[in-house]
Amino acid sequence: MNSSALMGVLPNPTQEMVPFWEGLARGEFLLLRCEICGAWRWPMAGCREHPNGPFLDNLSWKPASGRGRILTCVVHHAQIDPAFPVPYVYAAIELDEGPVLVSNVVNCAPGAVSIGMPVRVVLRRVDEHVVLPLFEPGT
Repeated sequence: MNSSALMGVLPNPTQEMVPFWEGLARGEFLLLRCEICGAWRWPMAGCREHPNGPFLDNLSWKPASGRGRILTCVVHHAQIDPAFPVPYVYAAIELDEGPVLVSNVVNCAPGAVSIGMPVRVVLRRVDEHVVLPLFEPGT
């Protein structure tokens, strides 16, 4: 991905998501974890296992493994934005902790990506403030 082209598609996090993006900038992959039952959550949402505290105060940002498996994916061959040169892989990744996160799969040929393939997070800095969580083949 071209870093200068990405400027038009950089994240604009809500206040609740700032800790996630700050963690990436520090080299940490964080997810929300329930302090009551230990369930991992993504995106910012209450725990489904029990009633939640006010303002979801029972959730906190914790380091996660950054590992998972491709749940589904698509290889884009038609370029719709200069920030994303083709071909590129857009995938739903089921993290080892349980939540599903969508991102791009990098560092391998798009045709090599398959359902069930193990992946791990790789952090890519696109400017002085933003680091994106992408995924690459892993074990």
